[in-house]
Amino acid sequence: MEELMHSVNLKGGILSPSELQSIIVKAEELGLEAFHFGSRQDIIFPAKNAKGTLLDTHESFDPSFFAPRTQQNISCSYVSIDIFNSTVWLRGTTYLYILEQFRYEPQLKINITDPKQQMVSLFSGDINFIASSHEDYWYLFLKLPGWDEVFYPVLIFTWDISKVAEEIEKIYKKVNNVDELFHYLNDSIDTNNRVIEKPLKVPFKPFPYYEGMNKMGINQYWLGLYWRNNQYDLVFLKALCEFCIEYRIGKICLTPWKSFIIKGIPQDCKLALEKLLGQFGINVRHSALELNWHLPVGNQRALDLKKFLVMNFDQNDISTYGMTFTISMRRDQKRYFTSVVIEENKIPEAVKDFVVRPTYNVLYAKTFDPNTRSYIVYAQDIDQMDLPGVLLELTKTYFQNLGEGDTENYEGTPSKKEITEIEVFQCAECQTIYDPSVGDVVAEIEAGTEFTDIPEDYQCPLCESPKDSFEKMILEVI
Repeated sequence: MEELMHSVNLKGGILSPSELQSIIVKAEELGLEAFHFGSRQDIIFPAKNAKGTLLDTHESFDPSFFAPRTQQNISCSYVSIDIFNSTVWLRGTTYLYILEQFRYEPQLKINITDPKQQMVSLFSGDINFIASSHEDYWYLFLKLPGWDEVFYPVLIFTWDISKVAEEIEKIYKKVNNVDELFHYLNDSIDTNNRVIEKPLKVPFKPFPYYEGMNKMGINQYWLGLYWRNNQYDLVFLKALCEFCIEYRIGKICLTPWKSFIIKGIPQDCKLALEKLLGQFGINVRHSALELNWHLPVGNQRALDLKKFLVMNFDQNDISTYGMTFTISMRRDQKRYFTSVVIEENKIPEAVKDFVVRPTYNVLYAKTFDPNTRSYIVYAQDIDQMDLPGVLLELTKTYFQNLGEGDTENYEGTPSKKEITEIEVFQCAECQTIYDPSVGDVVAEIEAGTEFTDIPEDYQCPLCESPKDSFEKMILEVI
C-alpha cells in the first residue's frame, strides 16, 4: 500500500494555515476523510479514498498536485527552534531564508539541521547540512548514492547552501570522490567557504516529549499533536486552520514522527484552543511510550506490533524515556534515525505456502544514539511474544550506560568505517542465521554456545532444516 500513496512535499515541513487549508480542500475533492504525515515532514494521501476508489483513477485527480516519484522533500529542524535546545546563532528566519532559496526540485534527500536538537535526523539525507559553532556556517555530510559516507572538507556558508546542493546533484555521478567534487564546485560557483577547525561534536540528549500545550517564552505557548493511527481527520484540521488564521498564528510545522507542532500561540487565546481540542475530543496526553516510534505509513502489521509492544511496556511499567524505536518491514532499508530497530524477517520462499509466524531481529544504535548511524545486532529470529522480554533487557542496558560517553565526535574529513567480522552459520534453505553470541531463544540455546556444541538434532527455527544444512560464513558488522 505504501508504494501507491501520493506525497505532497513541503520544504522543511513548514506551511501556513491557508496552505494547509488548500491541501485539505484537495483531499476532500478526492473523497478523503483523513491523510497521513510522512517521516520526511511531508503529507501523504492514502492510496484509496473512503469509498475504496483508487486516487489515481479518480476523475478529479491532478498529478501536478503531488510530488513526482523522483522528487524528494527537504527535511529541516525548524520545527524544534524556540522550543528545544538549539545552536546559539541559529534562528527560525535562517531556516526560512535557506528554504526560500531552493528554486529547483531536489532528486536527492536534503537535511538542514541543528546538532543540538534530537527531533530531526542529522544524517539520514543524501546531502546533510549541519550547523557548526561558527555563525552562518555548516558542516556538509554526504551520503550520495554509490559513494562512501564522507564529510565535505570545508564549512558551507548559509547563503550558499541551496546552490551547493543543486550543483552536487548535477555533478556527483561524474566525479569519483569528494576531492574532485570540491575542486569542481570551487571552479563552477562562487562560495564563501570556511576552513574546518575542529570536527563536528554531537551531544547525546534523550528524545524529547513533544505533545500537549507547553509554555514558550513569556506570553506564548506551543502545541504538539499526535494521532496513534497517523490518520489526521480533515474536519478537525479545517477547524484548527480557521483558529490559526483568526488568531494570526502563521506557521504549522510537521515533525518526522508523523505529528505536528504549532508555535507562537498567544496566551490570550490558549483557552479558546483548549475548548476547540475538547470539542473534537482530541487527546494531548499520550504516554511517552507511544510518541517515540517510526512506523511505515499505512502498514497495519507494524501498527499492530507497536500497539502490542506499547501495551506490554505499559502493563509492566517499563520506561523508555529518551529512547526511540523503529519497526522495519523491509530488510533492504539502509537508513534509520532511532535507538532501536525491530526488523521483520522475510518469510522464505520454501515455506511461503504454510502459516508461519513472522520473526524479528532487534538491533540498537551504538551508544543508543540515533545519529551514530552504526547499528549492532542484539537478537535474531525472535518470535513476537518474546519481543517484550528482549526489549526490556535492552532498555536496562540503555539506562545502565546513559550519560557515559554522551558526546560523539564526527570527523570533518573522510574516514574509514570500523567493521567487525563475526563468524555465524546460515541455513542454506531459508538464510536464517545462527549467531553463537546470541544463541537461539526458541530452541533454548543460551548465548555464547558455539555451533559445534549445539545438539545434533538441532533444527532451523524457521524452516526446520537439519543442523547440517547450516554453512559457516563471515558477517561484517559496522
